Amino acid sequence: MEKTIVLLKGDGIGPEIVDGAVTVLKQVEKKFGHRFQFQSALIGGASIDACGEPLTEETIEACKKADAVLLGAVGGPKWDTIPVEKRPERGLLGIRSAMGLYANLRPAYLYKELSSACPLKEDRVRGGIDLMMVRELTGGIYFGQRQTVTKENGKQSAFDRMEYSEEEIERIGMIAFQQAMMRRKKLVSVDKANVLDTSRLWRSVMHRLSKQFPQVEYRDQLVDSAAMQLVSDPGQFDVIVTENMFGDILSDEASMAAGSIGMLPSASLGDGTRGLYEPIHGSAPDIAGQDAANPLATILSAAMMLRISFGMEEEASAVEAAVQSALSQGYRTKDIAMSGQAVIGCKKMAQIVAESI
Repeated sequence: MEKTIVLLKGDGIGPEIVDGAVTVLKQVEKKFGHRFQFQSALIGGASIDACGEPLTEETIEACKKADAVLLGAVGGPKWDTIPVEKRPERGLLGIRSAMGLYANLRPAYLYKELSSACPLKEDRVRGGIDLMMVRELTGGIYFGQRQTVTKENGKQSAFDRMEYSEEEIERIGMIAFQQAMMRRKKLVSVDKANVLDTSRLWRSVMHRLSKQFPQVEYRDQLVDSAAMQLVSDPGQFDVIVTENMFGDILSDEASMAAGSIGMLPSASLGDGTRGLYEPIHGSAPDIAGQDAANPLATILSAAMMLRISFGMEEEASAVEAAVQSALSQGYRTKDIAMSGQAVIGCKKMAQIVAESI
């Protein structure tokens, strides 16, 4: 089978971790007889430096024509002083919007080999952590109208508008219920319905959808309560669905409960099979170019790509098993190593995973 994959390496450690995932994908090609056409395009700070914009029409068109997109990370202090609308992060928001990717799937899984890296007490995670965060991706406060104005007294005032339609809530809700049906049939919808009108609309739509999935154990939870429960009893969660900003924050919290943000992949999906796959961590400019990054989240993102966009279940499972094998053998990058454990670099970890397939 032949598939086209656009590589958006981005900034900081982005090129290193994407190269690591490509090393693994080339081994998948060799073992399973597939052919992947890799095409590179610019996004974020790299695109600003080369083209003056964080996202170009050329990159958008390449991504729309591809079977899937694999992204590294964007941003860094180098571009912090330019106008907000021109910063690297605008490229990321822009490509999600241009590709119609409204659903972000972020699994958080605590490998038994990394239980010692989890900052929570042992009794909090004895039952394990295996949850799926379903985050709405193209609505809410990140995409709403915003403005900063100067008042007559010279003081500034700013606002950011949060808005959701029934249709936006319904489509992300359907994906969440479908995910729950494929897992342990438990779904928690997180909102702030005691304060926000958008959350009250969100809750009413979710209640309506829950009637279509009587097999799913459904409940509502306020975001502050959910944040506390994620660190006090993370094992209780199966699937969590929430809006854009809450999902951004809670998924990062869940990543630390799972041992390291360097271990968590994600898939951004729309109505078709084409998706954008990326680790949930940032560009880590402080370690860029040092071969110190953890490529496992990007490699696991590639496994999600194989499964979801390409329908390659066996291949995806092989990559995930190879990651587990590398951890079982004691290989660690700096972010997941405990005191006394040997540390290897980004390239070596990717090679070990590839060899384990």
